[in-house]
Amino acid sequence: MAERYPRWQKTTIEQMLVERRVLLLTGPRQSGKTTLARELESDQTEYRTLDDSTLREAAENDPQGFIKRSTNTLIIDEIQRTPSLLPAIKKAVDENTGPGQYLLTGSANIQSLPAATESLAGRIAKIRLRPLTQGEIRNKPPLFIESAYQQLFPRNHAHYDRDALLEIAFRGGFPEPMILQVRGRKRWHTDYIDAILERDLKDITKIYRKNALRELLNSLAAWSGKFMDLSAIGSGLSIHRPTIESYINALETLYLVERVYPWTKTDYARISKQSKLFMADSGLMCSLLKWKMDQVRLDSDRSGKLMETFAFHEIMAQVDAGDGRYELFHYRDREKREIDFLIEREDNALLGIEIKTGSSVNHNDFKHMKWFRQNPAKNREFIGVILYTGEFPASFGNNLWAVPFGLLWS
Repeated sequence: MAERYPRWQKTTIEQMLVERRVLLLTGPRQSGKTTLARELESDQTEYRTLDDSTLREAAENDPQGFIKRSTNTLIIDEIQRTPSLLPAIKKAVDENTGPGQYLLTGSANIQSLPAATESLAGRIAKIRLRPLTQGEIRNKPPLFIESAYQQLFPRNHAHYDRDALLEIAFRGGFPEPMILQVRGRKRWHTDYIDAILERDLKDITKIYRKNALRELLNSLAAWSGKFMDLSAIGSGLSIHRPTIESYINALETLYLVERVYPWTKTDYARISKQSKLFMADSGLMCSLLKWKMDQVRLDSDRSGKLMETFAFHEIMAQVDAGDGRYELFHYRDREKREIDFLIEREDNALLGIEIKTGSSVNHNDFKHMKWFRQNPAKNREFIGVILYTGEFPASFGNNLWAVPFGLLWS
């Protein structure tokens, strides 16, 4: 059994249960949602899972009866299996507006489900749970983003060299396969995708060509960290463009892929509006692409893709844990000036983050950030950080820093 790790979102859930009528804990299968929900069990809660065929049948036949509570909070696991419960929940929480009545978990975005006729808008708070971060594994709080804004980078921290970081990224963050050896981990990831394509897709959409969808998923794994280009993604696949779009939407709904939208809050005319695409987990990506560590270690393109995908999930989990204070974007313009990740704080201050797999940084590495600070950022506060595999944080002046990767969680 995988070890239980403290999750950053637990405090947020406990707080929201005091404030909101319905709470939805959502994220990919096997990311730890059920484990976290069951940690909240007490004599004031009752747990029911819709993965149980008998309970699911009961829910479908008598939604009103199924959602009746004998405790303060009813936990309903895998709500996407029976979206017909949502109107019944809406009726119940409109009649009784007290907080903390329902904690739902879902391995699909219920707002995107065709069968979901009710979004519970205004009644529900949504919390995203991702595969484990290194901070959660090491029981460290999510402090990196705010520390970067304050430009506080401690020199006393554990150092992770390039090979150590690649090994961590290869394992990914799904709790169960993370502790397996290479062969067992790849087998787990393969079985995971098989189960989702066979079981969960039918709750989302009608997919008639599962082999084509699997080919597309492999193509998207190779596209992780790149700008979305549907024509290029579909080249070599016998799938029409509208079908590719619907398949990608289905994979997004199941949290297997994710988009990062461009930062466009500027009057600069030559800004790109393409989104970036990322796989749900760096370890899952490696397994889908059948990568081996020795190959990746010697290939700058592969190691760069792996580290950027890994960094995305570490950073995005801290954005999620920020309780709405931060938003994550990327920046690119037609002159090919890019910033891998751009975080906007609620006061409009900007934090640019570039990913570098090398162990040294020089002033030319900051040229896009310098231009961005002087032009699109204009009068906004801007801090620029290059995450690299070296040992020491170093200031390059004017709020620009080279920062060791390990400080993401140290």
